[in-house]
Amino acid sequence: MARSGKNTARLIREKATELFFQKGYAGTSLREVAAATGLQIGSLYNHIASKEDLLLQVMGGVIDDLVVEQEAAMRTEGDVVDKLRAVIDCHVRFHAQHAPEVHIGNSNLSALSDEARDKIIEKRNTYERNIQRLVEEAGRDGLASVLDARLHTFSILGMGTHLAGWYRPEGRLSLDEISDAYTTLALRELKVSDADERVSRARHAI
Repeated sequence: MARSGKNTARLIREKATELFFQKGYAGTSLREVAAATGLQIGSLYNHIASKEDLLLQVMGGVIDDLVVEQEAAMRTEGDVVDKLRAVIDCHVRFHAQHAPEVHIGNSNLSALSDEARDKIIEKRNTYERNIQRLVEEAGRDGLASVLDARLHTFSILGMGTHLAGWYRPEGRLSLDEISDAYTTLALRELKVSDADERVSRARHAI
């Protein structure tokens, strides 16, 4: 059965992600990507403009997916801390489940042209600003003790990046347990008085 253009584009992105993660961006050729997707090299150019364009698709696609999930988490019912808890949970889970894309994104920003790099940085900034706004609002509402909203945001962001480097599905703790622990740590760092109860309540509500 012939693949649709959309399915082919998704397959190209998936195979490129695997190869960029395994061999590095510089060590991967477009011919290898084409072979992995079952395409001729000429057909590959029906879906990408260049190798850099493919890297931009991988890096931009994963941050787009992350922002979509973050926006869904921000619609969680409750006060701003409930929304922040959901956003942290989303952040931790996504990074655990998309470790190859996270690695590629963190390792290859310098491989992009200035214009392409600026696009990725702006997407990341949007994501980070959403977290920071929640932290600031929690402080204004008297629900958290905020020493420096930007530093708290960096701390939350770092949890995901760190987790992506060591998480294994077969490890000692389940992803639920890891996410609950990290989320509790982040809320405790903000001195949310009922941090543990909020995390436990949210888990039992699922």
